[in-house]
Amino acid sequence: MAMIKLNARQLRKGEPGLGRDQIQKKDIYILLDNVLDTYNIGSIFRLADAVAAKKIYLCGETATPPNSRIKKASINTTEWVDWEYFPTTIEALKKLKTTIPDLSIVAIEQDSDSLPYDKLDYSLPVCLVVGNESLGISKEVLQSCDTIVELPMAGVNISLNVMVSLGIVLYQALETINL
Repeated sequence: MAMIKLNARQLRKGEPGLGRDQIQKKDIYILLDNVLDTYNIGSIFRLADAVAAKKIYLCGETATPPNSRIKKASINTTEWVDWEYFPTTIEALKKLKTTIPDLSIVAIEQDSDSLPYDKLDYSLPVCLVVGNESLGISKEVLQSCDTIVELPMAGVNISLNVMVSLGIVLYQALETINL
């Protein structure tokens, strides 16, 4: 199978999704629970492409393509990454749990029940859940997840950007899974 590598100019100007069937996707799913910032959404598409995630689930108030700000931040990877919209995150989780056997659903959130992100033994298939920039992942959604992980915060700020947190956890998961 040929490796496709396109730079930002090629992605922006090229034929959308040309050769997308040549990319071997990993059993990684990303779920956005009411993520509002279109820059974050577009950056998550770019991140999903970087790790060859199978699909992104956009839920609730999360904006969807086509959206010029998402497209710009994603450098057009919205054309390469499969995605689906659900009115609620709970609906998306129900579908995932019934259609993907042995799926591990991992929330990235600060919570009294969370584990350090680097102490979890990640395995495929996995769905990583991130939440709203101000409110985080809703309690109802957290209760539907198998595990909650969080990143340590040693400074005065209580949290990292949602896309940054997802990126750190995604690459930790890839390292753990040895992909």
